[in-house]
Amino acid sequence: MNKKLALVSLLSFLALVSAFQTVKAATIPSASLDKTTYLAGQTGYISVSVYNDESEKIRVTQLSATIDYYYTDGTVYMQTFFFPTEMLPDEIPAGQTETYQISISLPTNIAPGYTNPVVEARTELWQPQMDRWTSSDRPTYELKLYIESPYKQMYADSQEDLQNSQQALEEQKATSQSLSNTMNMLAVTTVVFAAAAAFLMFLVFTRRARPVPQP
Repeated sequence: MNKKLALVSLLSFLALVSAFQTVKAATIPSASLDKTTYLAGQTGYISVSVYNDESEKIRVTQLSATIDYYYTDGTVYMQTFFFPTEMLPDEIPAGQTETYQISISLPTNIAPGYTNPVVEARTELWQPQMDRWTSSDRPTYELKLYIESPYKQMYADSQEDLQNSQQALEEQKATSQSLSNTMNMLAVTTVVFAAAAAFLMFLVFTRRARPVPQP
């Protein structure tokens, strides 16, 4: 009985020590997507700001974004995107904020609508009295991501193609009109030069054909 009591006390002590070691050292004050709307199959990124609200430095050991997908057939799928591990851990001085970008990519058969990506940062706090890093909190931040319907995008693309075609037609008409004006001006110029040349030849011929008066 005493052994069981001692074991329970030991476990309680270890849990209390662990709780003291895991302190709140970081927050995520903001996170944003690079687009207001996404299409199926598109790629992008999430900008995440991590703030150190402690008096000692912290370091980010892992940064991720988890997204729940609904495929077009109704299947639910969860995917987690990670900030490059080769760029971590990254230290943040006391009272400072660092911004990171997590790349994401959407499936080609994702269903349209809203989903809520959740960003999580795993951090460690520097303990100068122990001269080592200790585990800290895992702040999170929830966003709202909107996937646009492919039919709406197809309609928008068709309208854009129509507008581009109309613009190309107007440019072609303007080019044709400009060419026509140039040809007309060239024809008028040719007629004017031809008339001038004929007039000069007439003057030269008339002057040569006039008899020389005898003394």
